[in-house]
Amino acid sequence: MMRETHNLSQWASKSTKWPCFCGHVYVYLALAETSSLPVDWEFNAIFTIFLYNQILDNYLCFRVNGRHFNETKSEWGFSKFISKKRLCNESNGYLVDDKFVLGAEVFVLKRERVVESVKLLKPSIYLRTHDWKISRFSELEDVWISDKFPMGGFNWKVKLVPKGDFSSKDLAMTIYLVCVSAGTFDVHQKISAEFYVRLKGRSTVHDLGKRSHWFTSSHTTWAASFIRLTELHNPKKGFLVDDCCNLQVEISVQVVV
Repeated sequence: MMRETHNLSQWASKSTKWPCFCGHVYVYLALAETSSLPVDWEFNAIFTIFLYNQILDNYLCFRVNGRHFNETKSEWGFSKFISKKRLCNESNGYLVDDKFVLGAEVFVLKRERVVESVKLLKPSIYLRTHDWKISRFSELEDVWISDKFPMGGFNWKVKLVPKGDFSSKDLAMTIYLVCVSAGTFDVHQKISAEFYVRLKGRSTVHDLGKRSHWFTSSHTTWAASFIRLTELHNPKKGFLVDDCCNLQVEISVQVVV
């Protein structure tokens, strides 16, 4: 533990006012000489600040279990460490012969540095579409799953719930876009993709507009209600012809982190 003795009258004379907040003395632990540290430095610290009782030979202690120090926040402490009235009352033992003693104990926790590499991709290079003609639609089971297909440097799958999600208010076919590759990402890796999903009818095309999603190892799948079953089975729309439907996915990988 580091201890320093301060003369109260000299300390107060260094400033036009006390380091006080609402009648309390504030004490902060600040990192000095940060200019010598590497760029984007950061670490966590556990620290305790002590005020020595010179009569009872013990300490008034304030402990912080963990604070994050970095370039924008290089000091932490207590805005109400002790009231000015309590400190200045010599019978309390903290101020004797116009002097008080502060101490600090600091434990720096090692922190592994995480460096992110961000790669912006040109959509024109990685823009691709993939089409399926799904036959015998009425005979599909609860979930239809496409084969794995590559696009934008990553592998994908599409899933359909053709009979609808019965938990939704408007019974609709649900579609899922799965980034298969994301299942092997490390904890910090992720990609951002923009995409369209389309159902191509005889005379019209149904889509949800442009969608985007961040795919990670813990969030590999995007899902949405795709089309109401009443619209899907409407013969005037032509989405189902001879018990077949045509599905298209267009994916543009935007960012790789």
